Amino acid sequence: MYKILKKEVLTEDITKFDIYSPVIALKAKAGQFVIIRINNQGERIPLTIADSDPVAGVITIIALRRGKTTCLLLNLEQGDSILDLVGPLGKESEIEKFGRVALIGGGVGIAPIFPIVKALKNRQNHVISIIGAKNKNSLILVEEVKNQSHEFYICTDDGSYCYKGFVSCFLSEYLSNNADKKIDRVIAIGPVPMMKAVCDVTRPYNIKTIVSLNSIMVDGTGMCGTCRVEVGEKTRFACVDGPDFDGHLVNFELLINRQNIYLEEEKKSMQEYLKDHECKILNHIG
Repeated sequence: MYKILKKEVLTEDITKFDIYSPVIALKAKAGQFVIIRINNQGERIPLTIADSDPVAGVITIIALRRGKTTCLLLNLEQGDSILDLVGPLGKESEIEKFGRVALIGGGVGIAPIFPIVKALKNRQNHVISIIGAKNKNSLILVEEVKNQSHEFYICTDDGSYCYKGFVSCFLSEYLSNNADKKIDRVIAIGPVPMMKAVCDVTRPYNIKTIVSLNSIMVDGTGMCGTCRVEVGEKTRFACVDGPDFDGHLVNFELLINRQNIYLEEEKKSMQEYLKDHECKILNHIG
């Protein structure tokens, strides 16, 4: 059992948890993830390690309320425990002195961007952070990312805060307006359409662009093959070969199709959970 030491609600649907896990905290690197299971009947889901403190033995995960399991997770409180927590899994992000690096986080994808921002800054890179969300109230880790960045920009789809538009649109304008300031690498994490759009922007500039693929995953060790993706016309497993890949080589169309395979089952599971949850509330009131 892994105890929740702290719970912080970041937005209406996004929550941060500090979890006591000294072994994982000691070994975790930027870009890696864990797989959690809430209870004996629960499914296994991957979540990026958003931060870690090896001295305190604590890791931080940030989750978006999306399906039944994330609902169960977000309903837990400080002092509660998670049954299973496996990690760190996946390859760590490539952290070198590249020069000028643009890191782009969309929505809950801002969370996995944060440890990479810190690591790249520590390697003396010039860090340009661009984060985006649908509106001001959906932004997370604003001050944390800003404090680790040399340049920092915010985008909101509805224009409720700072730049109005997608992060990919801002990046396109930035590259056009700063031709004299060469960007050596772009790292983008967020919804698949966002990552694809960023790759479309950077391709004409021949800027190597790394994306983190959030494909369907079960065991996280390369045994089940569920998380297979196509990169450079070859099959790769996101859990052991990634999750970071060269975005210009990713078959995004195939990735999107695979992510949609279980939409009906996920919808049914969520409906049953909400129905059961509502019944329990009504019985409690009665």
